[in-house]
Amino acid sequence: MRAVRKSRQLSRQLLKVNALPHARHSSAVAASSIKPLTSVLIANRGEIALRVGRTASEYGIRTTTLYTHPDARSQHALSSPYAINLGEPSAYLDGDRIMQIAKEQGCQGIHPGYGFLSENPTFARKCSEAGLTFIGPPWQAIEAMGSKSESKDIMTAAGVPCIPGYHGSNQDPQYLKDEAAKIGYPVLLKAVKGGGGKGMRIVNKPEEFFDQLNSAKSEARNSFGDEVMLVEKYITTPRHIEVQVFADKHGNCVALGERDCSIQRRHQKILEESPAPHLKEEIRQDIWEKARAAALAVNYEGAGTVEFIFDNDTGEFFFMEMNTRLQVEHPVTEMVTGEDLVRWQLIVSEGGALPLTQEEIEERIAGRGSAIEARIYAENPDMNFIPDSGPLLHLRTPKATSTVRIDAGFVAGDEVSSHYDPMIAKLIVRGATREAAIQKLRAALEEYEVAGPITNIEFLKRICVSPDFVAGNVETGYIQKHHSELFTPDPPAPEVYTQAALGLALLEMSANHGDPFSSPPVTVAGFGTGYQQREFHLVEIPADGKGDTKSTPVHIRQSAPQKFDITVGDKEYRNVISTLNASNTLTTFYPHTRLSTTFIRDEDRLTLFQQGKQYRLQLAMPRWAEKALGIKDVTNSVLAPMPCKVLRVEVAEGDQVKKDQPLVVIESMKMETVIRSPHDGVIARVVHRKGDLCKAGTALVEFAEEEK
Repeated sequence: MRAVRKSRQLSRQLLKVNALPHARHSSAVAASSIKPLTSVLIANRGEIALRVGRTASEYGIRTTTLYTHPDARSQHALSSPYAINLGEPSAYLDGDRIMQIAKEQGCQGIHPGYGFLSENPTFARKCSEAGLTFIGPPWQAIEAMGSKSESKDIMTAAGVPCIPGYHGSNQDPQYLKDEAAKIGYPVLLKAVKGGGGKGMRIVNKPEEFFDQLNSAKSEARNSFGDEVMLVEKYITTPRHIEVQVFADKHGNCVALGERDCSIQRRHQKILEESPAPHLKEEIRQDIWEKARAAALAVNYEGAGTVEFIFDNDTGEFFFMEMNTRLQVEHPVTEMVTGEDLVRWQLIVSEGGALPLTQEEIEERIAGRGSAIEARIYAENPDMNFIPDSGPLLHLRTPKATSTVRIDAGFVAGDEVSSHYDPMIAKLIVRGATREAAIQKLRAALEEYEVAGPITNIEFLKRICVSPDFVAGNVETGYIQKHHSELFTPDPPAPEVYTQAALGLALLEMSANHGDPFSSPPVTVAGFGTGYQQREFHLVEIPADGKGDTKSTPVHIRQSAPQKFDITVGDKEYRNVISTLNASNTLTTFYPHTRLSTTFIRDEDRLTLFQQGKQYRLQLAMPRWAEKALGIKDVTNSVLAPMPCKVLRVEVAEGDQVKKDQPLVVIESMKMETVIRSPHDGVIARVVHRKGDLCKAGTALVEFAEEEK
């Protein structure tokens, strides 16, 4: 405790040296230095634009929103009467045009959101030169911290610990490999201009160095237009801990607590929480002070996040990078401080002082418990988290309260575009303790229903009950370490199939206006006089695309308008009463239980939400119908798993390939994915070439049929 008190005393001494009294109860900031913003252009999209617009509108600031052709009917495009179409999908990066629009619309400032132009020093500088307020840090600070190599030099000079590595200008591959040998494997290759997990690769041994280097460079070129790499020591059991800092134009600089962002996939965050679990108080205070030192070293202003790697084995932490913007996970900090950080950004940009001192922030954090944010993505965790896209056929969210918050850019009927990041929403909860927050998050996720694109919601639910996560034993390699636990879903119970069959039957009856004899689909068998008998063949859609596709027949005999006898496998349910209402809720009374199921049909694909779980089924064609129609399975093609652009084709027709050998490299939603061979074989045909745009399910290459 003595060390804690000493650290807090140091914190308060630093605060007195570096900070003026804030404007709330002092006239130190002259009124003439405050320049209120009345009109702001939001240079971003989705929930980012909605989030910023919400706070701006609350304080009487008029907002102009931007959108592109794919976003024309998006929620952010509809959120303001002042909305400008930029045109092509990439136009969000056209800084010169955006500044021109801001002037034409009479905007005093530009809020760049969380991405796109928010960390572009050239754009920030041009805004200042054009007389526009850039709602972010000075361009000099963005430039200094935007280079991972330069920022580490600055941090070393400021006394902030940095991880061992090579950050020099010599980019010769062999030289980089030699540096890696000096550092010691494993090492991390990282794009100097990178961010968001792009252009990063872990190299475990010398033999794979060049392959991983080429892959990291390629992704960095496509994402940032720059392939300069640095090499760092890779800590084997690291945690990702970051500190939210805020500074104003008057010397004030505070830390608003830390966030643990260790649960990641593809080096990108899935869950973020504050405070970080099992962090000793003296380390917590030290990491806050180092984060403040990092900001002060570059004369920072506004919101920023200083990111550290924390070594679980030694308790040491090292500076990783500084994100010179407000980050996606800022609501976690807002939950534990009770402050609106976008409002803070506006105050600082207008010339005001920070609303709270460091001491006041610490008092707030001490009384508000823990918060956790889960990112809801359109992606398939079972296929290495490849992104998905398409219309949101059904969307039902938990009820928002003072401790349950949803930041979303979509509503039911909107389309998740393949042109942009696949995040649908952020779900943020707060509890009196970490355990209470996790329990609340799990309960909220069980209420979250998304049909259409595949999402990571079921995966997030499994993390919430993973024993090591609940215990706070987290690290950035958590998902790989707990793979078997997190990727082994329970098979559907018989009632899932019976509910699906009942939903199909009731939908068809409703569509036929109660006439049970109108136009039965080919997937229905067994018709007689009177009430109908039906047989549906259902297949659970394998999450990884590799599971058993054997169909399960469900036989239904209707005995009264809403009464059925159902047989699935060796189970029989008699006198079952079932109804389907207009909101897609299927309520069924079985002899042993009552089930309420959300039932969504999209052609032959069915999505069911039942007792807090999602199930995805396929309405299959009976074998006798396949035979009668002459349908033949095609198993010799490798298909595009998502809408994409072909970056490279690694094979040619006639090549003999081995299982897991790279075939094609594709790009979707700014992410590069290697499509590998599912088995040994010979390439018969390359269907798509470099530069081709492909829909999901399109054949990329075809294998020669095996000789019998």
